Amino acid sequence: MTVRDEQDEREAATKRRMRKTRTTLADGRELIYFDDSEPYVSGGATRELVDSRPLPAAVSQSQMRFDVLTGEWVVIAAQRMDRTFLPPPDASPLAPSLPGKAPTEIPADDYDVVVFENRFPSLATAAAEQDLPHCVDGEALWPLAPGAGRCEVVCFTSNPDAAFATLSVDRVRTVVDVWADRTTELSALPGVRQVFCFENRGKEIGVTLTHPHGQIYAYPYLPPRTNALIRRSREHFESTGRLLLADVLDAERRSGRRVVLAAEHWTAYVPAASRWPLEVHLAPHRDVRDLPELCEDERDELAHVYLELLRRVDRFFDGVDTVPYIAAWHQAPVGEGRALGRLHLQLFSMMRSPGRMKYLAGSESAMGAWVNDTTPERIADRLREVAS
Repeated sequence: MTVRDEQDEREAATKRRMRKTRTTLADGRELIYFDDSEPYVSGGATRELVDSRPLPAAVSQSQMRFDVLTGEWVVIAAQRMDRTFLPPPDASPLAPSLPGKAPTEIPADDYDVVVFENRFPSLATAAAEQDLPHCVDGEALWPLAPGAGRCEVVCFTSNPDAAFATLSVDRVRTVVDVWADRTTELSALPGVRQVFCFENRGKEIGVTLTHPHGQIYAYPYLPPRTNALIRRSREHFESTGRLLLADVLDAERRSGRRVVLAAEHWTAYVPAASRWPLEVHLAPHRDVRDLPELCEDERDELAHVYLELLRRVDRFFDGVDTVPYIAAWHQAPVGEGRALGRLHLQLFSMMRSPGRMKYLAGSESAMGAWVNDTTPERIADRLREVAS
């Protein structure tokens, strides 16, 4: 079987599993329904496609300014200052649009999984329409560029009381396919350098909408963590001829001390130099650059393994039912450096004990010098202890 045949087979399996329907919101932003339930998945019915809200056309003032002191781009997105903040449950913009209530971001009265362009994006394709100078105040020291990219919201379920950890395995499998679908499409946009799928959960870390959802960023540059990772991976390859992230996974599997879950295609481990009081990484055994490259068996197993990790996180602290976390999918860059990247999940929480958070104070925030308040081995021991 050729690579093209394998890709066709994966795409056919995905089409059998879910139905994809595109529409446009009242202000021109794109919305996509991903259905995995009947009668929608087979085409027997169609979700509501018309957004009746009187919204002005979507615009973006996002720009990027280069920080000459760090060599990093900083996104300036002033339109986000007044974004929606913790509305009451019956006024969530991520809920379905129900009869007798104000319409939301989602026209349908129910949905399975929905993806739409963020109404208050950090990066947007419309930002490229700005007529900006090449530098701030005419000073070559401060390069300036439009914040052209894309930010999407992914609603995992229409149930506002659900959490990712309470989803069914079938729904998680759909979400994996959605992440892969969006990674493929966003990676093809002009100028995109990396696609980042993630979920923020918990008011403690700044979540402004409690409905179960995640986000996807398509960056027009390499974020600092990816830039550092690719640089280190290149140095490692030049000295050893091997892929850095693959060697890290192999070393963790050989040691076994911090491995918390081992499956046929995936291994979860606490990194030897973890930064957070609760942190675990999940990586495929095969060298996979991004989510679209996962085969069907790897995606199927991921749905089970990911749910297990999330449920362990919620059991990590005695007396805490809902642990705030960030689930971040690190994927290889688009273009230069792609061969040096490798897919992996970084799942972590800022909670260090019940009711107490690890705030990034002087050392971490000002100097970038990290201090962890526990050991990776203790984290691993606890994650094994709370296994299902």
